[in-house]
Amino acid sequence: MLLLNIILTAVWVLLTEDGSLGNILAALLFSFAIISFSQRVIRLERRADIHGANDYFRRTTRILIFIIYFLKELVAASINVLLSILQPHRLNPGVIAVPLDLRSDAQITLLANVITLTPGTLSLDVSTDKKVIYVHSIVVKDPDDFRHQIKNGFERRILDIVEA
Repeated sequence: MLLLNIILTAVWVLLTEDGSLGNILAALLFSFAIISFSQRVIRLERRADIHGANDYFRRTTRILIFIIYFLKELVAASINVLLSILQPHRLNPGVIAVPLDLRSDAQITLLANVITLTPGTLSLDVSTDKKVIYVHSIVVKDPDDFRHQIKNGFERRILDIVEA
């Protein structure tokens, strides 16, 4: 499905002779909608063959949700770091052990990277059994709340993508 989406986007860009970012994004959305609609029509004819297409749309939607969530957290963390710089009494650094439900190296690496990319936090290490990630944060008010934010934020959304 991804290849079909890319091909339809390329055809759109070639036909419109416009390679601007806005046109490419519009083409991606338009081709996604075309594939989605056509798969619904095909589903009426071939219910057994459509499972893979549903996975594609579900996973693509969840990836977009993950990206939007990450960008929201990036902005919020940037504001928190700015406030911590302006009000140093807010600083309360700490290292927190966060238990993991993720199992593959790719999933754990993605989580570690988004934690590190979020201002004010840094992934330090993963236990040898891959059940705990150690995270440094410049502001730790409540360790349990911090764990909850990681688990119900980034980790849950990564699991949503994988399980789609």
